[in-house]
Amino acid sequence: MSEDTGSPTPIPEETSPEEQPPNFLERATGARSGVLQAILVPTLAILSALIIGAFIIALTDLEALSLFREDALGALGQMAGGVWVAYRSLFLGAFGSIYAISETLFAATPLILAGLAVALGFRAGLFNIGVTGQMLIGGMAAIFVGLNVQLPAVLHIPLALVAAIIGGAIWAGIAGVLKARTGAHEVITTIMLNFIALFFVEYLLKTPLFQEPGRNNPQSEILPESAQFPFLFGADYRVSIGLLIALAAVFFVYWLLFRSSLGFEFRAVGFNPTAGQYAGMKVASLYVLVMAISGSLAGLAGANQAMGLAPYQVTQAFAGTIGFDAIALALLGRSHPFGVLWAGLLFGALKAGGRQMQAAAQIPLELVIVVQALIIVFIASPELVRAIYRVKAREEEPTQLTRGWGG
Repeated sequence: MSEDTGSPTPIPEETSPEEQPPNFLERATGARSGVLQAILVPTLAILSALIIGAFIIALTDLEALSLFREDALGALGQMAGGVWVAYRSLFLGAFGSIYAISETLFAATPLILAGLAVALGFRAGLFNIGVTGQMLIGGMAAIFVGLNVQLPAVLHIPLALVAAIIGGAIWAGIAGVLKARTGAHEVITTIMLNFIALFFVEYLLKTPLFQEPGRNNPQSEILPESAQFPFLFGADYRVSIGLLIALAAVFFVYWLLFRSSLGFEFRAVGFNPTAGQYAGMKVASLYVLVMAISGSLAGLAGANQAMGLAPYQVTQAFAGTIGFDAIALALLGRSHPFGVLWAGLLFGALKAGGRQMQAAAQIPLELVIVVQALIIVFIASPELVRAIYRVKAREEEPTQLTRGWGG
């Protein structure tokens, strides 16, 4: 029997909410806040963008403006009706039917892959602005395998995807090597590599390896059926296995960044490369590796545009503006894989719904881009949103983007 020493038993101190480990939602959004904070601020940001967008749509109604002096109330009613038709068409075009949802998913697929490429670079303190070039090279590598290798689809498609991964990784790795060896800033090198890739692809599309017979313009042959992405929900819907590849990439990047030692090194170097080097990390090698992985994701986005988009042939501009939209996606998603996923779905909805808004309400498609830009502005300025709506802020873990020009 033990003796009672008479000393009071220490009572464990309660952990304050700020000291508690983050829950799944906080990890998934990158925000050190609760459920309400994680959802409320982005929702209010989107609402603010839609309100300002409504004013812009109303002011573009020249017929209503001309009637304003004669019948102000009638003009305001006409403006309000135009805004209602525009936003209703936007919503229906994005979510109003199974076909609309499929178009949203179809538009979101390459955006998610490209956004992950930029977000991964951000986490390591690198600004990969060369996703367009990496998409072009990766897509061309996939097309080369698709046109020049004869295999059944179960082998042909994976082989083409591997070629796209390697092509994108090599092209982005060039910027990584230049960064590691010479200190050349990745923004400059990746921008220049975009232009090199663009004209290199134009040249390749004029060679017999790629060019469609009987044509003089730079355009590839049509990929054989064995190299085309199969549809997930039948030929009536354009959603292909590219969506599954994008979702798999989201979980892979999440595992890489937050469940692997390599991802820890990426994030550590992103926050402070000097401290990482002092801790024994090979910073130069990590720069090359993160750029290569980032480029491989961009290469998959390029393969999606070549193998998952009818008529399954490409011109030199098959990457479109996706590479630059990816920068906005990474910022909107707070450089977090799940955040990029939701941002990709949002942008996919705006793209899919914007086409119907243009047709039904005679609204220029450029206004959808304006709404996207407004959403990015408000999402990137959470303190402004909190100030407007008087939302009390809690401490958030800073999201590493880049180390700046002087890094």
